[in-house]
Amino acid sequence: MAITYPPVFINEYLAEKVSTLIPNAYNGPLRFFPSLPTDINAITESFPESANDVFGVYDRMFKMRRSSFPHIKEEQLIYNFYKMNSNIEALLETGQIVYDLLDREDESAQELNEWISSQVVNGVVTIAGKEFNPVFFHDLKIYQLEEIADAIDFQTVRTYSGSKMVIAYRYHPLNSFYENTSDVL
Repeated sequence: MAITYPPVFINEYLAEKVSTLIPNAYNGPLRFFPSLPTDINAITESFPESANDVFGVYDRMFKMRRSSFPHIKEEQLIYNFYKMNSNIEALLETGQIVYDLLDREDESAQELNEWISSQVVNGVVTIAGKEFNPVFFHDLKIYQLEEIADAIDFQTVRTYSGSKMVIAYRYHPLNSFYENTSDVL
């Protein structure tokens, strides 16, 4: 059964766009991992071909609904982008590209919606073998928190650098409950 999970669309869109725009910085797509107790070494060991690539760790946060209309949802994604010490430029370039792609409110949403539409087959989008109900994004905003994460792995004395961003967005599901976007607009 397909579920509605907006972060998967933003992650896949960014994975495709960022690695296309700076292909020399990536060995494959930009990878995203859900927020867990994250062991950076385990991630880089799982994907040795991408060990020197930037990767993102994300967490989804629901926002309190401010109106009695329950169909337009508001959420935020918190992204932590990490990079091993070599070629820190890739981290800076990735952050700028993510900012450029997602900080144009309804224009960014329109481009993301067009990308989602191109992925729909039989009313669902299949990503990594799982089916997801498409969503319609109304707008997106992005900002960077005034902190930079520096973590040191004392076992290997390797330093990781990071950047923390928040993406705020409004959307509504496009599933059997909503036949098309005009139902809630």
